[in-house]
Amino acid sequence: MFRRIKNRFLRYFLIFIYFVIIFFCSIELNFLWLFGYSPDMHDIKNPSMSLASEVYYADGTLIGRYYKENRSPVDFKQISPNIINGLIATEDVRFYHHNGVDFFSFFTSMLSTAKGERRGGSTITQQLAKNLFETRKKKSQGFIRHIPVIRTVVYKCKEWLTAFKIEHVYSKQEILTMYLNTVPFGNNTYGVKTASLKLFNKTPDAVTPAEAATLVGMLKATSTYNPINNPKHSLERRNIVLGQMLKYDYIKKAQYDTSVDKPIKLDLTYVENEGQGDSYLRQAVERWLKKWLKENDYDLYNDGLKIYTTIDPRLQQYAEEAVTEKMKMLQKRFYTLWGNKNPWQDLDGNEIKDFVLKNEQRLPIYAKLQKKYGSNTTLINQYFERPKHMKVFTWHGESDTTFSTIDSIKYYAKLLNTGMMSLEPTTGKIKVWVGGINYKYFNYDHVNQSRRQAGSTFKPFAYLTALDNGFTPCDKFTDKPVSIKYTDEGRDQVWEPNNADFHFSYQEMSLRWAMGKSVNSITAQLTEKVGWNKIVDYAHKVGIESPLRAIPSVSLGSNDVSVFEMVRAYGTFLNRGKKVDPILVTKITEQDGTVLKEFELKEERVISEETAWLMLYMFRGGMEEPGGTSQALWEYTGLWKKSSNQIGGKTGTSSKYVDGWYMGITKDLVTGVWVGDDDRTVHFTSSETGEGSHTALPIFARFMEKVYADPKSGYTPGPFPKPWSKITKKYDCPSPVPVVDSVATDSLYKPHLDSLKAIPDPTAAPENQQPKATDR
Repeated sequence: MFRRIKNRFLRYFLIFIYFVIIFFCSIELNFLWLFGYSPDMHDIKNPSMSLASEVYYADGTLIGRYYKENRSPVDFKQISPNIINGLIATEDVRFYHHNGVDFFSFFTSMLSTAKGERRGGSTITQQLAKNLFETRKKKSQGFIRHIPVIRTVVYKCKEWLTAFKIEHVYSKQEILTMYLNTVPFGNNTYGVKTASLKLFNKTPDAVTPAEAATLVGMLKATSTYNPINNPKHSLERRNIVLGQMLKYDYIKKAQYDTSVDKPIKLDLTYVENEGQGDSYLRQAVERWLKKWLKENDYDLYNDGLKIYTTIDPRLQQYAEEAVTEKMKMLQKRFYTLWGNKNPWQDLDGNEIKDFVLKNEQRLPIYAKLQKKYGSNTTLINQYFERPKHMKVFTWHGESDTTFSTIDSIKYYAKLLNTGMMSLEPTTGKIKVWVGGINYKYFNYDHVNQSRRQAGSTFKPFAYLTALDNGFTPCDKFTDKPVSIKYTDEGRDQVWEPNNADFHFSYQEMSLRWAMGKSVNSITAQLTEKVGWNKIVDYAHKVGIESPLRAIPSVSLGSNDVSVFEMVRAYGTFLNRGKKVDPILVTKITEQDGTVLKEFELKEERVISEETAWLMLYMFRGGMEEPGGTSQALWEYTGLWKKSSNQIGGKTGTSSKYVDGWYMGITKDLVTGVWVGDDDRTVHFTSSETGEGSHTALPIFARFMEKVYADPKSGYTPGPFPKPWSKITKKYDCPSPVPVVDSVATDSLYKPHLDSLKAIPDPTAAPENQQPKATDR
């Protein structure tokens, strides 16, 4: 065909054009997988832009964001003309006159490069193709990437093809908008809105010509022209952009003169709610949504979802404040208790000599050091003993210090931690989630990731089993030694539990009094009566999911459980005997508000209304029965501003005062608090310092004081609900001693006299019958 063309130059030119067409077709079709993937028209029409998902409190205020690329998209009308004009004047002055590729600019840039003046020739559309469709990333490369010069030619041609497609589908305004929403500004900042907020605390529609020029100037080299890290270079580049804007009549000479003489004025006061997993709450939401995201093929970090949680910002704030206030005090008490001694001890009270070594071996670096140094422990020890500059958590703020790794292990091992959750059982909504004292330094979530021995907070499940199987709150047992024989894993065992004070009173007590006072011997007798297997069944029925060993000590909390499941289980009693699946997220929408999913309450009746109400009555015994373990709550006057207020609850402490618990119930909320050290060998040493009534209960009490003090919280003091159905079992059993006159003699309890009179079935004890509140 070409032989018929007699003009040699025309023939060679057509042959060249022919091969160019073949070459571009080969790239487009990825012939023999040589050239890698190229975006097709479907990709162009449906660009996959990585968008941050946002998570909100129940009132619609922003909690934070999840992103791999930190960007917030804006519309064209939300972008200042100063930014648009600066971009075009600097990056692509012929933007409105080409169809994606500016061959004139391309060839002139080649000539400039040949003369030693390196100048880019890519249009804004080509840069968009590279940023949005990653035409140079590994997934877009084929075998040709191994050939240095050819691969560069292929990359450029691929960008040309993609640019032509973009121009075919989108208007110039849409291209500019997409470009400014995707372009990187460094430091994981993508898009002009995020950049302008970070640098100037302004939205992109409000920036001045000088600020716009600073932003546009960064696009040439985000690190070199970063105004924070390199203010001198950034100023020089800004003025070049301003010069280009003047040259092409985008600004007047007066504006140029005013702007070019000014220093770059940054406003770095914008506080961004980042969502890189830097808070317990954001991580909890991510875990809660994990199954739904997988089933519906959504990516939390790329798909720009809007997630609305059940968390009440007021209550969350009060919970965090209560935790901070009380944990500071507990930490100080802990330091005073141990002084210069190491608190890691075995069950016999002896210091664990290899404690630090075992913690070293858990560190990822230990395996690398072993691989590097082999069995040379001297060199490994030198690494761990070498002082290093680091920042550490303290209750007075982040502190700069010089620690060796060993120093750091010892320091953090002595820090107490906590987990706290509050649930509104009637709606199933989680109102408060405090996973620990500081997420940056303690990533482990102590609400639903951590599981610890529940201690006496597990006892109510034994009493529940009894009440649901023929017993009444007034049935009596004697506080005396107990010996229970049982078989565990094929071996005969004998369980002989002590009371917390190692004393048996031989006094006859009602079940309500025994639970309120947390008497181990009576709980053990009850366990033998109803059966420990049945107690396990009831615990699972009302909301405990963790595996439980069915042995007699199960009723004293020998198994590990989470704060989350304990709160859910206690919530069953306040929700009329219906177990709920706690809701952390109410709905998920797209960026435009289209609802993708609404999460509704799921509940299941697991016990009768009568049994549920009787359990609330039993929980009040901790406040109203002689020696009740919740009576430290009387000291918090903010809980008793209304005479009719009632609170039920249960303290818990595991062996050696390792774990302290409090489960608190009001007419509206169930709140669980755990306090302890992440390492179980680190603990308090006495009941006066380490019991749940002295560690976890104060956090609950302070939290509820703050809630009740705020009339806008939506939660007020008040009595528990009246029976939801007819109560067939005897429950208003008489107190073992007179109530009213003796209570009135103690100034501590005097404010509660009217409260006790208002309660139909008062059973509070007099001063001389109320020993110091201690946990059982």
